[in-house]
Amino acid sequence: MSSLAQVPAATPQWRPAFHYTPQAMWMNDPNGLVFHQGVYHLFYQYHPHSAVWGPMHWGHATSTDLLRWQEQPVALAPDVLGMVFSGSAVVDVDNRSGLGPAGSQPLVAAFTHHAMDADRAGGITHERQSLASSLDGGLTWTPYAGNPVLPNPGRKDFRDPKLRWLPERQRWLMALACGDRICFYSAADLKHWELESEFGAGLGAHGGVWECPDLFPLTGPDGRQRWVLLVSLTPGGPNGGSATQYFIGEFDGHRFTPDDTQVRWLDFGPDNYAGVTWSGVDDRALFIGWMSNWQYATQVPTAPWRSAMTIPRELVLRTGLGGQLLLASQPARDMAALKQPATLSARQTTLAQPLDLSAALAGAHGRFMLRLATPALASFTMSLENAVGERLRLGHDADSGRWWIDRRASGETAFHPAFAAQHSAPRLADGPPSTLELWFDSGSVEFFADGGLSTMTSLFFSNRPWSSGTLTAATAMPLDSIDVHPLGDAR
Repeated sequence: MSSLAQVPAATPQWRPAFHYTPQAMWMNDPNGLVFHQGVYHLFYQYHPHSAVWGPMHWGHATSTDLLRWQEQPVALAPDVLGMVFSGSAVVDVDNRSGLGPAGSQPLVAAFTHHAMDADRAGGITHERQSLASSLDGGLTWTPYAGNPVLPNPGRKDFRDPKLRWLPERQRWLMALACGDRICFYSAADLKHWELESEFGAGLGAHGGVWECPDLFPLTGPDGRQRWVLLVSLTPGGPNGGSATQYFIGEFDGHRFTPDDTQVRWLDFGPDNYAGVTWSGVDDRALFIGWMSNWQYATQVPTAPWRSAMTIPRELVLRTGLGGQLLLASQPARDMAALKQPATLSARQTTLAQPLDLSAALAGAHGRFMLRLATPALASFTMSLENAVGERLRLGHDADSGRWWIDRRASGETAFHPAFAAQHSAPRLADGPPSTLELWFDSGSVEFFADGGLSTMTSLFFSNRPWSSGTLTAATAMPLDSIDVHPLGDAR
């Protein structure tokens, strides 16, 4: 009898057409997002030798349009200091780090070295911050000989450095996850770091350890600049397991002060975690997240790869329910290039009888974008089915004021008891009109309601593409418009 472990059968039916996946093996958090010389770099937590989490490397992919990604060789690998955990990358425009020759502009990555042996031995100082640099546009990286540049001060969870240049201070800022809070450090040269302040102990959601911070400025609808702090945590999300919360406030170059301590979620679905924004993109806050959940990520039934990223999104500040200033997310404008000619397009109509979507889905291979706008939102259900009787349902419940997605009968769900569930999100817009935009790929739906004020991301594993569907309202619901566009394959 062979002693070799059984290799899972390949599952090409679940390979996304326009979400990034590695060709094989395990992937989680996005890392080192940087735009440089016309190229978007996506680094990520990667185990090149297994389809489950293990010794972490930095995988690498590049794109010039955010749609078509080319997988590159592994960028960073474990060394004597430990595994290579999450972090970020920047262009050191003035070579303040000295990691390049005079006059050069090196790419510099900051990341967490995680010493697994020390971790297993019960120590608390096994995570330290280190640097690597690249002089060839991010294709090859050299670890800094003086690593670590930020030793552990005695915190068990001390990781995920996110860098930002502060021009008013002429210093680099590092936002760092420190257990139940975020620590802010600064340095003039990326090497010699000083603690500036801490934020978050006892504030916000604390169902799990805080991870993957990101601090960035955005202009609000009133023209005033605000600062947004993203913090991921697991468990403790609004629908179970992993999720990302955010705070809006002021940052004076030293300390972040939130407007309030209300818990707010970037995405209410179960499958958007550890997302951060690209550095080097000046005209928008461009974001991508890991499209999975630590409850079941190591058990999802895909092969030979495991995990995908969300579509790139743009984060904006909008006024929502009760005049609150909220963070909204919407598909990056670049995604519009995937839209094919509409197979359903209607204006100024009423949803009084169930609307058959089957003809609009024909030939879409389960990849389509549906957008509807209504001046009077009622309870409604969109139900999608396939040739083997699997079903995905989603919609709005007017009584509770909540959007929802039900994947309990959507296909393969038995791999983990938490997967077969219905998830919901509150409606965060004041009154009509209302919009809903759905982006379907093989194995996922991304749900953007009211301009991205309410967002949900959900995986599913149907065994055939959705081939029939209906849209049904509980009471006659006027529609300003409804459109269905098949989406192209970006692979």
